Amino acid sequence: MFLKFVFLSFCFTSLIGVFGDEVKSVMEGDSVTLHTNITEIKRDDVIEWRFGRQTSTIAKIINGINQVSIYADVFDGRFRHRLQLNDQTGDLIITNITTQHNGDYKLTITSTTEISYRFNVIVYARLLVPVISRDCTQNSISSSSKCVLLCSVLNVRDVSLSWYKGNSLLSSISVSDLNIIIRLSLPLEVEYQDNNTYSCVLNNPITNQTQHLNITQLCQSCSECFCCCYGPEAVIRFVISALVGVATIAVLVYDIYDNSSKDKEKKRSQTPSGHH
Repeated sequence: MFLKFVFLSFCFTSLIGVFGDEVKSVMEGDSVTLHTNITEIKRDDVIEWRFGRQTSTIAKIINGINQVSIYADVFDGRFRHRLQLNDQTGDLIITNITTQHNGDYKLTITSTTEISYRFNVIVYARLLVPVISRDCTQNSISSSSKCVLLCSVLNVRDVSLSWYKGNSLLSSISVSDLNIIIRLSLPLEVEYQDNNTYSCVLNNPITNQTQHLNITQLCQSCSECFCCCYGPEAVIRFVISALVGVATIAVLVYDIYDNSSKDKEKKRSQTPSGHH
């Protein structure tokens, strides 16, 4: 009975020595600190930081021999020049962080006992301002009094894209997978004379970017959807291309006419004089 009690006590002690995940969310390019939650490393403490599924060691302090080591070349050098260790507390600082540093970090503090902590670091890419354009494919079949718009953003992951009318949410679309980079688009139909305030918002759990809608600019009356959707620059390029095409045809016609005239003149010059 005594042995059974000792065995159960040992198992219980081992279990409470491993603490659950602490989630750290950070923007790409920022720094994040993973805390040991101790104020001072004891004389015989060994602090070890590991990363990834294989839990390879990336930093270590052996206080008994005053050894502080950073293993920056592991994982193809992705941690090179980015890791710092606080030699008083053992805290790990990751600077100029990127999405390559997403993942699980494990801290082990060993002295007379062993205590482990786990950290789940989530790195979010910087958000771009979403782009609002007129949806030509829908405007061609919509009523003449309405304008169909499209709010879009490229190369995003774990974000939401939403249309707001004032402060009221109208519609939303999202992607939650951190491993998938996609293009998101969300349509909105408005009246040409609508005076309400609309905005398209892109957000992740840390920050957001907002683009306000200018109905007058994007939904102006137009005989063809082309000039409304693609703006004056595209129209100018189209006109220039058309002029270049016309000029090219004119040159070809002139060359053909000129060559034909030369051939006729040559034939006349080769005709013997006095032949009737």
